[in-house]
Amino acid sequence: MATALEAPRQLSLAFDAPQSPLSPARPPQEPTPADGSLRRCVVGSDLLVYRLRRARRRSIGFQIDDNGLTVSAPRWVTVRDVEAAIIEKGRWIRAKLNEWRVWRERRRLPEVRFADGGELPYLGSTLRLVLRPETQVTRLVADSTPMELHLALPADAGEVQVKDALYAWLKAQAQQVLGERLRRLAAGSPHPVAQWKLSSARSQWGSCTADGCIRLNWRLIHFGEPVIDYVVAHELAHLQEMNHGPRFWQAVGQLLPGFESARAAIRDSDLASLPL
Repeated sequence: MATALEAPRQLSLAFDAPQSPLSPARPPQEPTPADGSLRRCVVGSDLLVYRLRRARRRSIGFQIDDNGLTVSAPRWVTVRDVEAAIIEKGRWIRAKLNEWRVWRERRRLPEVRFADGGELPYLGSTLRLVLRPETQVTRLVADSTPMELHLALPADAGEVQVKDALYAWLKAQAQQVLGERLRRLAAGSPHPVAQWKLSSARSQWGSCTADGCIRLNWRLIHFGEPVIDYVVAHELAHLQEMNHGPRFWQAVGQLLPGFESARAAIRDSDLASLPL
């Protein structure tokens, strides 16, 4: 079993509306739509698009995320009953859809220009791209404000070239920085790390398997050390507790006292909006 520190869906906002009462089970009066299919329902004067999923549950549940509205319902519930529940919760659904859009917009990072002068987050600070054809290798100039990354590329290099060079450098930095933080924090863990790898997942910051393998998202290199340490400690704690119960959070606190502010910061961050 793998336990993961997920993002952005579970770490951002996920809404579960109050359960809707259902009529007793009865044979469906209409064809059952495909699981996960998109449907449309008129709610007041609005046309609302939703995804219908069939699940083993006793009630109709609602969730709002990047995919919009998802409705989970038992297989025996007709579409008519599902849409009656949507209409009943229409005010709540519209309010939460709007809240989700506002939340995403507030956390959307400025678009990065992959060209000379472009800027992006790096270790919690700003990194400016400088294209230098005379430079032999990619070089970080840390004593400038903001920090500069000198790339061995002509000033008119295309976006793809800049992205490729930047991606390679960032991943190499992530291998070094995340590995160092993992080694330091693992020294305080009673359970050894079998191995660790970089992850490129777009849905989670890190994961840990029962056999002691830890994966850390290379995009953590965009964040400051406190956030990196929190994700590392989170996964190390899973070596002791493969859950998120009280003993798990106690283990996180032992590895990283005062982790709460970093946890709040990563919860407020949208992995999907990072530049690479």
